[in-house]
Amino acid sequence: MPPLDLRSRAGRTRLAGLAAVALAVLAVVWYGWASTSGQVRPQVTGYRVESDSSVRVEYDLVRPEGTAVLCRVSGLDARKGRVGTVEDSVPGDGPSVVHRSVVVRTSARAVTGVVESCVRRPAAP
Repeated sequence: MPPLDLRSRAGRTRLAGLAAVALAVLAVVWYGWASTSGQVRPQVTGYRVESDSSVRVEYDLVRPEGTAVLCRVSGLDARKGRVGTVEDSVPGDGPSVVHRSVVVRTSARAVTGVVESCVRRPAAP
């Protein structure tokens, strides 16, 4: 690849193209960082069907330190139908990554356990 000659039109066009690509890459990186920074993210680490009427779901919760969170944890049957749900209230004190273990009572035998959602809880007045 020949060196960049800014005196020629081709050199200036090539420089403008390289600058546009660099700015586009920076914009994508910034957007990715900004859209995920400070989010609440659950990750199921395991589940155990304990009986026809309960399933234990274990998950790690990543959240900004000091943020209280409310998670909805469910047991699902073989057709992916919800057979039980419980809300798990995670207090704001503690580290930014916490491990949780929740028992979900079910109306029928569950075959899996999931964390459906986690949302930040407002701070108490």
